[in-house]
Amino acid sequence: MKYTNPVVKGFYPDPSVCTANGKYYMVCSSFQYFPGVPLFESEDLVNWTQIGHVLTRKSQIMLEGIASSGGVFAPTIRCDNGRFYMVTTNDTTHENFYVYTDDIHGEWSDPVFVDQGGIDPSLYFENGHTYFISNGSDADGVSGVSQCEIDIATGKKLTKSRMIWQGFGGRFLESPHMYRINGMYYLMAAEGGTEYGHMVTCARASSVWGPFESNPNNPVLTNRNKAPYIIQGIGHGDLIQDVYGNWHILSLGFRQQHLWMAYHNLGREVFLTPVSFLENGWFCAGKDGTTDTEYETRGDFIQQTKTEYTFANTDPSIDWCYLRHPEPANYEFLPDAYILHGCGITLDETASPTFIGLRQRDFTMEFRASVEIDCGEAGLTAYMCENEHYDIALRVGNDGYEAVLKLNIGGIKHVQAVLPLDAPRAQLVIRSDHFHYNFFVLTQDGEHRLGSGQAKYLTSEVSGGFTGVVMALYSVGENAARFTKFCCKYAEE
Repeated sequence: MKYTNPVVKGFYPDPSVCTANGKYYMVCSSFQYFPGVPLFESEDLVNWTQIGHVLTRKSQIMLEGIASSGGVFAPTIRCDNGRFYMVTTNDTTHENFYVYTDDIHGEWSDPVFVDQGGIDPSLYFENGHTYFISNGSDADGVSGVSQCEIDIATGKKLTKSRMIWQGFGGRFLESPHMYRINGMYYLMAAEGGTEYGHMVTCARASSVWGPFESNPNNPVLTNRNKAPYIIQGIGHGDLIQDVYGNWHILSLGFRQQHLWMAYHNLGREVFLTPVSFLENGWFCAGKDGTTDTEYETRGDFIQQTKTEYTFANTDPSIDWCYLRHPEPANYEFLPDAYILHGCGITLDETASPTFIGLRQRDFTMEFRASVEIDCGEAGLTAYMCENEHYDIALRVGNDGYEAVLKLNIGGIKHVQAVLPLDAPRAQLVIRSDHFHYNFFVLTQDGEHRLGSGQAKYLTSEVSGGFTGVVMALYSVGENAARFTKFCCKYAEE
């Protein structure tokens, strides 16, 4: 059957995958957003359903005061003897930890910390032994991929950390994952940085401790020299075998706004690339080592694409996300309305404003809701980070109610347009394409265009960081803003 990349759209970076119970399970990074570490389930590696999150309690992750792109870095998911483990880094506190569960649809444990530095940790299980792997420096200060054996019950190190591979030669060696295939140990990693030079590299050894020999055909997967081409940044992959015996790499990548515009605002997404093992035991991936838009793979499935999101077909605990730890009392979820109680925290701060969002999944989109306020300010935002976000809202001005468009770029906080209103309610609309976000207010008098903002200013190339645009509802001030008739609809790309 044919499938189209990306297989998961929008800001879901750093995918890791395992198989259990005849299904596949995947986790992704979440950074400053909560709940942390989105969790997906699939029967075919192409169609993924989000079934929840791994980090759902404040006791599991510290997010207070964490700036955008801090917090929860690349997770790894593994299953051993029926128990699932998710290991990750809180990059802001510089702590590596794992949590576990015996019920993939249930709650996960509180964190177990491991005293090894670096980021992008992984676990490898074999014959009752557990190996903890991360990038960074070993006990002797040697940088590279470091490994130690741990007691999985306590996280206590049973050996000192030891460098086992220093990569193929690219910068920012990260995302190490270990596999045993046909009696050999394969170590796969990312190099080049998670931008346009990103790549997947690998090495192998006859022992879990090495020495590891680099694949002579490294990098095994990269789009760094594939231009002009929409899909870029391919890297940070995890290797998985399907039920037919075929191998695949699930990796992150991103889609540029245009062939000749090196900007991406949707964040890093999930791509699926076929893998082939050669007679000499090494593997290669994709088409000449690159990831394409379409592939044929074995299986009886039809790739599903959801194009419309409403209050009725989304779950606030699964599909939506908050900035850092939310105050639950600020949110009321009714079947046909979300009521957001504003507070004194704005979108410009590294605290938790009253904010609930959906990741933007395609370039061409309409995001709308009817908003009613009693005081303060409430509306819709295209949010990249504290410094870069575009907001359209209703508020109480000096002369009564008004709609306002605010464009926030870097240190510039600009009011683009103000429209006086006769009532404390209106429908707000954000329409986007590959290059712009356009903002509208619908009143009894018709549709009023307030202006636009260029999409390239809500990108990693401008804002920095590792996230993507989240389309959100927000409220500021001691108010109770009522959001109804919500719909986020995507056009076929």
